[in-house]
Amino acid sequence: MKKTHMMLIAAVIVLLGSTAAMNVTIANESGKENAKSVAWYVANIQAAKAQNQACHDNPNNQSNENCANALHALEISFKGGN
Repeated sequence: MKKTHMMLIAAVIVLLGSTAAMNVTIANESGKENAKSVAWYVANIQAAKAQNQACHDNPNNQSNENCANALHALEISFKGGN
């Protein structure tokens, strides 16, 4: 009986591990690993300014997550965090 439980637990662990690996693969393929958070851009205002300029120069990129996060960080910094 104990051996059966151990095998079942091992199978569940393997299943959960493979699910996590698949999620990482999907995120990498969709390009989300490159997206910086709003907090990162607030801490790196120069990078936010550069990203915002790149987004402004290329309207096709304006819908990506980095553009939105950089703009939001700049808005926060100019409003004083409120």
